[in-house]
Amino acid sequence: MSAQGNAEGIVIAIDGPSGSGKSSTARGVATERGLRYLDTGAMYRAVTWWMLTHEVDVDDAAAVAEAASRPVITMGTDPSAPTVRVDGVDVAREIRTREVTANVSAVSAVPQVRERLVALQRETIAEARREVGGIVVEGRDITTVVAPDAAVKLYLTASAEARAQRRSREVQSTDIAATQADLARRDLLDSSRAASPLTRTEDALELETSGLTLDEVVAIVVKLVDEAAAREGSAAL
Repeated sequence: MSAQGNAEGIVIAIDGPSGSGKSSTARGVATERGLRYLDTGAMYRAVTWWMLTHEVDVDDAAAVAEAASRPVITMGTDPSAPTVRVDGVDVAREIRTREVTANVSAVSAVPQVRERLVALQRETIAEARREVGGIVVEGRDITTVVAPDAAVKLYLTASAEARAQRRSREVQSTDIAATQADLARRDLLDSSRAASPLTRTEDALELETSGLTLDEVVAIVVKLVDEAAAREGSAAL
């Protein structure tokens, strides 16, 4: 099934590294245009949290692959109050711990994990297109794997310093240098993994957000969405 706008609704795909502003931008755009919102990174964090709490060795790819089908992941896609549940339990806070952050790249690199979650992501996209006119999806392989035919494809970037400052505020850390080093480590892991590495496609617009406010970034993306909706004849907007 095509993931483009047309009569079934529009799909906006946003990729980029940690701290580039993907989540805030995606939620802002979804809110502005009455669309659903999906944080795919939270899904990988949820699986990682499950592996850790069930004492699966996350450095053992075979063990992670064997357990990949066991956790039940349920995502709430309301941009004003997105939720993530594992086996019926709300884990929004738990998946943001340092332990999960330190291990999510390893779990995300396992092909069986990605295969399962991509299937869930595509189901969520299809449902949103049918029922509410569209969805904004953000992550690291949305434009390349999950929704390569999205009507709007973006790759958000920011300077290493800006990303570290944003992430430090998010996790309430004062050690910006350590945060920057951790982001660099994750960048290397995410861009060099064999399964769905982080990369920018030729048809994805790169948007550098370092010198922009959130409102400015959201306004730019909303304009692109409106133009795409008019071009595609989307029923969403």
